Amino acid sequence: MDKTTDKTYEKAMKREEGSADVVHLTHLTTPESIYYLRLGFSSLASTPQSSKWYLYLMWPVTLWTSLMTWFYGKTFVLESNNFKMLNLQSWIIPRFHVQYFFKWQRETLNKLIEEAILEAELSGVKGDKLNKFGELYIKSYPQLKIKIVDGSSLVVAIVLNNIPKEETTTQVLLCGKLTKISYAIVNALCKRGTKVTTMYKDDYDNLQSKLCSESKKNLVFPGSYTAKIWLVGDQIKEDEQKKAPKGTLFVPFTQFPPKKLRKDCFYHTTPSMLAPSSLVNVHSCENWLPRRVMSAWRIAGILHALEGWNVNECGDFMFSIEKIWQASLHHGFRPLKINTHVKV
Repeated sequence: MDKTTDKTYEKAMKREEGSADVVHLTHLTTPESIYYLRLGFSSLASTPQSSKWYLYLMWPVTLWTSLMTWFYGKTFVLESNNFKMLNLQSWIIPRFHVQYFFKWQRETLNKLIEEAILEAELSGVKGDKLNKFGELYIKSYPQLKIKIVDGSSLVVAIVLNNIPKEETTTQVLLCGKLTKISYAIVNALCKRGTKVTTMYKDDYDNLQSKLCSESKKNLVFPGSYTAKIWLVGDQIKEDEQKKAPKGTLFVPFTQFPPKKLRKDCFYHTTPSMLAPSSLVNVHSCENWLPRRVMSAWRIAGILHALEGWNVNECGDFMFSIEKIWQASLHHGFRPLKINTHVKV
C-alpha cells in the first residue's frame, strides 16, 4: 500500500455524512428482485427488470434471502445522487409488493414506512416521496418537519401527454381499479372534449359523482372495446386485454405495469421521464424502466424540493398538474416516446 494516501483516507473517514434533501422510498417487488439492486448483480441492475430463467436455479439462495429480509430487514440507502445542489437518496424498505403479503404482513410494511418517515425527519430530510400511506402519518404526526409527496399530479400530467394528440384520438377506454389518479385523468380528458368510456356501471357512477358538470357529458357508459387507446389501472382483467383491437395502445397509470398479453398491441411504460444528464450517479435501472429513466413518483419529490413547494401532496390533495409538468420540463426531464406504427 502507498503510505502517502493514509492521511487522505483518514480525512475522508472523518468527514460528516451529508443529510439528504429528498428521499425516495421504494420496496422490493418480487423475491428475485433483490438481484436487480446495486447490491445484487451489477449486470442485472444495469438492465430493466425481467424474468431470467437462470434465476430459478438460485431459488434456495433467494428463499434464504427472503427469510432473512423478512425477519431482520431494515430500511437502508440504495442509491445516492446529486442534482442541482440537492442530495438525493433512494431508500429500500425490505418488503415485497403487497400482492405477496398476507393481511398480517401488510401491517409490518406500514410500520416500516412509518419508521422510515420518522428516520428521514431525524436525518434532516427536506423533501420526501411516498405512496398512498402518506396522509396517515401527516395526521398522526402533525409536527413532522418534512413534506410527503406521492407524485399523483406528475403521474396525471405524464399520462395525459402519453396519449397521442392526433385528431383521431377522440375516445379512450378506462380499465382497472379506480384511484385518485384515474379520477384526475378522466376529469382532465373530459374537460378537453375527449370521450372517456367505461364498461362498468359502478365505475361510471363513481366517476360521475366526481366530475364537474361540463365534463359529465363526455363520460360514456356503456363503453366499447373498439377504442384504440386504453388507460390501464391495477386489476385489469386478462380477458379484457384479449378483446382489444389490433394496434391498441395501452397507457398505464399505475406503478406496476400490466401483463403484456398482446403482441399485436403497444404498451407504454409506467409513468416516467428521462432524467437530465446533469443528474449524476444513476447507474442502475429503476425496476423495469430503461436506463436513466425515473418514475414519476420519484421525480415529483425532486421537483417539489427544487421549486421549494412547501406542501404535502398525498391523501385526496392533488397538486397543480400543469405547474408540475412545466417544472419537470424546465429542470431537464423529458417525456418518453413510443412507436405506435403497426408493422405489416
